[in-house]
Amino acid sequence: MSYTPAIPLGGYAGWAFLTRTRTAQMEAFVSSPTLQRDEAYFRDRISGIATAEELVADRRLLSVALGAYGLDADIDNKYFIRKVLEDGTLDPGALANKLADKRYLEFSKAFGFGDFATPNTRLSDFADTILERYRTRSFEAAVGEQRDEMRLALNAQRELATLAGRSLTDDARWFTVMGSAPLREVFQTALGLPSAFAAIDLDQQLATFRDRAESVLGSSEISMFGDKGKIEELIRVFLVRAEAQSNSTVYSAQTTALTLLQSAGSRGGLLSRLV
Repeated sequence: MSYTPAIPLGGYAGWAFLTRTRTAQMEAFVSSPTLQRDEAYFRDRISGIATAEELVADRRLLSVALGAYGLDADIDNKYFIRKVLEDGTLDPGALANKLADKRYLEFSKAFGFGDFATPNTRLSDFADTILERYRTRSFEAAVGEQRDEMRLALNAQRELATLAGRSLTDDARWFTVMGSAPLREVFQTALGLPSAFAAIDLDQQLATFRDRAESVLGSSEISMFGDKGKIEELIRVFLVRAEAQSNSTVYSAQTTALTLLQSAGSRGGLLSRLV
C-alpha cells in the first residue's frame, strides 16, 4: 500500500498547508512498501545494465528511470526511449538535442549510454543519484493525483531554483521554460496567457513572456528566481489564477446545466398545455 498525500484545500491555502506538512508527508510516502520494493530492485539491478536495450527490456527498471525524470508516460514508447538513450547528447544531431522537452536531454545525459564506452550505470553512486530524483518526482506525481496544480507548483519550485543558477543566457533560460511542459503551464497560467499561445512564433513567445513577466512579477529575467521569494510569488499568482479558472469552469458548467433544465421545463409546460 502506498501513502496518499493529504491536501484538503485547493489554491494558495492548499499550497500553504502542503508546504507546512511536506517534510512529514514525504517521509511517510518514501517509507511505503511499494516504493521501497521498487528502490531495492533498482539498486540491486542497475549496475548490471550496460546498454539502452537492456534498460528498456526491464519494465520495472525503466519505470524507475523514467519516473526520476518525470517521463513516466513514455513507459510504453520503448523504441523512442531507446533511441533517446543510444543517441546520447554529445552529437548536436542526437534526438535528445532536437526535442523541445529538455527532460529527455537530462535523462540521456544521466545514463550516458550514447556518450561513453562505459555508461554511468556502472558508477558507484549512480543508484543513489537516480533514486533521490525518483523519490522526489514520485511524491510530486502522488500529489498531482490529488491536485494537479500542486504538482506543477512543486515542480516549478524545484526546477526554477536550479535554472536560475545555470550558466546560460537569459534567453536560453526562457527557452528552457518554454521547452518544459510543466513549467510552461505554470508561466502561461500565472501570466494570463492562453494555451493557444504556444502555437505562435518562438521569438514572439519569448518577447511576450518577458513583457508579461515584467508586468506581473516585476522582472523579465529568469535569474530573478535565484530569490526564493520570487519563486513563491510566481506560485501564488499561478495558484490563484488556476483556482479562479477552475471555479469559472465549474460555474459555467452549472449555468449551462441550469439553462438546459429550465429550457426543458418550459418546453414540458408548453407541451402539457398543448395536449
